[in-house]
Amino acid sequence: MDIYLPIAEVSVNWPFLVLLGAMVGFVSGLFGIGGGFLMAPILIFLGIPPAVAVASQASHVVASSTSGVINYAGKKAIDFKIGSVMAVGGVLGALLGVELFRYLRLLGQADLAVALSYLLFLGAIGLMMLYESLGAILRRVRGEVLPHKERRRPLWLYGLPLKMRFPRSGLYISAIPPLGLGLLVGILSAIMGVGGGFILVPAMLYVLRMRASVVVGTSLFQIIVTTAMTTVLQAGRNQTVDVVLSTILLLGGVVGAQYGARWSGKFRAEELRAVLGLIVLLVGIQMGLELFVRPSDLFAFAPGVN
Repeated sequence: MDIYLPIAEVSVNWPFLVLLGAMVGFVSGLFGIGGGFLMAPILIFLGIPPAVAVASQASHVVASSTSGVINYAGKKAIDFKIGSVMAVGGVLGALLGVELFRYLRLLGQADLAVALSYLLFLGAIGLMMLYESLGAILRRVRGEVLPHKERRRPLWLYGLPLKMRFPRSGLYISAIPPLGLGLLVGILSAIMGVGGGFILVPAMLYVLRMRASVVVGTSLFQIIVTTAMTTVLQAGRNQTVDVVLSTILLLGGVVGAQYGARWSGKFRAEELRAVLGLIVLLVGIQMGLELFVRPSDLFAFAPGVN
């Protein structure tokens, strides 16, 4: 049941990869994230070269995100206007990120950059999300009723030029913050192979103060555009996309994302954030361990890797 990956130059158990794609796709649809932050480390630990893992799983992110967007669009839970602004920034960021990734590969530092990016970004964001959500859960369990506080947006959002109205999100702010957010996510997409949902979702909730009902769907919509551009650029400039690997992963990802989107309404928001924060933190720590421990030592008996 093994299949040879020509670019990665390893053999893998393809049914295991289909199942892996479905599991990550489920997480993608459930949390409104691309799932790349979870897929890339797993592929690396299974013996796929980091550069190939980062570039190849991007198509899985696109497929699973598209599947989720179809579901959320049916619920009218997507703000396409602000999502398009972030997508423009994402495309520009992808252009910059792919060139930066190419430069790091030429220096022989691409693997180090990937590991450090995961450790720093996922570690910090995972801790913040876990702290905030666990606090909310504990207050609910104890029956504490806190006085209602108006969630005001940062004042600098109102002082910037190029204001636009985003009715579905309930916003009238400058286009610069969502554009800059998309730019950052585009760069990270190229270097880390992620959709950037683990940054987008908290930023849209706590910085832009978008309506929670449209955050997940809008995040997935932006991820599609940014990651699709990253995939094309990585294939053309760095030639690190393994088409066979990409195809296997997206087979399961499309189905998994549909089920994840359906299950998202069955949990409280703080419970979802707590689980996502824990996953993000653990993946960041695990990727950081790669700086000191060889993946082959940790996963010597991983299935399907020869």
